[in-house]
Amino acid sequence: MMPVASTEIVLVSLQFDHDLLMEEMHHAIQGETGIRTRIDECHHDIAPFYDAGRSQYNADLLLKHLDDYYPRDETRVVGITGVDLFTPILSFLFGQAYLGGKSAIVSGFRLKNERYGLPPDEELFQQRLLKGVMHELGHSFGLKHCVNPDCVMVASTYVEDVDHKNSHYCSRCRATLVDLDCIPGHGRE
Repeated sequence: MMPVASTEIVLVSLQFDHDLLMEEMHHAIQGETGIRTRIDECHHDIAPFYDAGRSQYNADLLLKHLDDYYPRDETRVVGITGVDLFTPILSFLFGQAYLGGKSAIVSGFRLKNERYGLPPDEELFQQRLLKGVMHELGHSFGLKHCVNPDCVMVASTYVEDVDHKNSHYCSRCRATLVDLDCIPGHGRE
């Protein structure tokens, strides 16, 4: 793993038109991880990753794009999007990151109440999105799924699963991140 001292987390909007929410994500992630976090204002054209047959965007190709665009090894990149994502083996996903990889992607498409015929709830949407970002970021740092039902690293198949967990790493996952020198050993307990 890379040393914490040289690590930064870069948040990238991929057709996600929520500037205030991006700013709130920035502060929450930096507070949770203790790692310098910034928002990259660069525009990324994600049209080439659209699969017309599925009416979704290929998450694998988007991750490769982020890896290629941000080549610095000490940087973790989290793409946040409002489009629907898939991989060839899954019909949809909330997010994706490769274990120990550099990039992650999270979609808010299936995290909004309106998608399920419920009234809008922006606070709940923000919480769900943050949980998705922290989960995928954990994978990029090398964490596998956790069995602690409160931990952000619990797998989420349905939006209800996202709602039941916290946006924080449990003590075991946090200790693993500290031991791997991915996050500083102080901060949130």
